[in-house]
Amino acid sequence: MGTESDTTTVHLAVYDTLADWETGHATAWLTRAGYTIRTVGPVAGEPVTTIAGIRIVPDLALDDLRPEDSALLILPGAEKYDEGEELAPFTAKARTFLDAGVPVAAICGATAGLAKEGLLDDRPHTSAVSFYLAATGYKGGEHYVDADAVTDGDLITAGPTEPVAFAREIFARLGAYEGKRDAWYRLFHDSDPAAFVELNS
Repeated sequence: MGTESDTTTVHLAVYDTLADWETGHATAWLTRAGYTIRTVGPVAGEPVTTIAGIRIVPDLALDDLRPEDSALLILPGAEKYDEGEELAPFTAKARTFLDAGVPVAAICGATAGLAKEGLLDDRPHTSAVSFYLAATGYKGGEHYVDADAVTDGDLITAGPTEPVAFAREIFARLGAYEGKRDAWYRLFHDSDPAAFVELNS
């Protein structure tokens, strides 16, 4: 097992058909906590287009991303995870991160990518629904957990309807918002007005 990175840079994978809604809570609030978000695409400087039609110019090429330069790799969902193997290099990179002891957070379609890579065969995980991952032919069905988000050591997984729980697990893994995470979650997931006061006290 490698040495965990101590950087405050979080890398966000970006690719065509990226699901815009899935990582906004995590990236915005990590920035507020002092982290720097850098985007990683197939080719540095070559724009990708999200499912909403928003163009993003990646800061960094995937080939140039090293675990030791990162606190966390976030893999958003994308339709392309269900359309073939084009995004397989991103889940292969996730394996190098996990092997180095640097956490990875995957949501929605990215969990199917991890399943195809064999990274969910032996660890608790979740996704949209169990049969979505079963369709990949992976061997980890017995480890599927019906939950909003699951953290197993350095790996965080979540389904497409749980961006707030996904962010909560990321904050917990990185030690962000200690003592405030429950209030943050209650505010953004449950619209609890008391949580707003608690979060800002």
